[in-house]
Amino acid sequence: MNVCSTFPADCSAVFERGKKQSGYYRVQPDPQTEPFTVYCDMSDGGGWTVIQRRSNGKVSFNRNWKEYKEGFGLFKNRNDEHWLGNDHIYRLTNGREISLKIDLMDWHGNTRYAIYDSFRITSEEDKYKLWLGSYSGNAGDALDGGSNFAEQWSASLKGMPFSTAENDNDRFIKGNCARENKCGWWFNRCHKANLNGLYYKNGNYTGQHDNGIVWSTWHGLWYSLKFTTMKIRRPSFLNVGSGDGMNV
Repeated sequence: MNVCSTFPADCSAVFERGKKQSGYYRVQPDPQTEPFTVYCDMSDGGGWTVIQRRSNGKVSFNRNWKEYKEGFGLFKNRNDEHWLGNDHIYRLTNGREISLKIDLMDWHGNTRYAIYDSFRITSEEDKYKLWLGSYSGNAGDALDGGSNFAEQWSASLKGMPFSTAENDNDRFIKGNCARENKCGWWFNRCHKANLNGLYYKNGNYTGQHDNGIVWSTWHGLWYSLKFTTMKIRRPSFLNVGSGDGMNV
């Protein structure tokens, strides 16, 4: 077990060590645990650790609790889809000041973004609850349910635990949001934003449930996005690249 790591803590530290090319790197936010591989996005100001990417529908996000805990997907090419893993995300955010940026693209090549000035999830014992700070950007604050306060009560994901089909932690008494949406995510009753949903091609879709890759404050619940990425870094980087920068 390492007590003095030679690995950078995250992609911000990779950037600060002079490695400014986007790609896969080994990081170790906690020297008492093993390092792991992440994709570092060095565009858009640099130093972003990518925790989620959807780009082509090749990777199924209909996974169980253990898979979301450990992470899954492809970690070879720039646009490979993956979920970094809740344990890894917890280690990257625990006890640190971290911001989240979400990049979105629709099927016409239009882009939007959302920034949350603080972001963290709790441990597995606390069901990986999601905590977010203030929003800025041009995509709308869908993670907090949008601007309608009545809908925020049932759709805000702030403080919500993570759910998978077999580990249902949502507030929807009459159903199971993770099972309906065929993915793991932070659900309320159920959502106005879900970036782990089914990958529907060409945008608009129909079905029994609004289970696409959804950011409702931009395209509504019945439009599934072409590309999304969730990436994190220290807030001190936010004075650079806070616009529509995307490494697609």
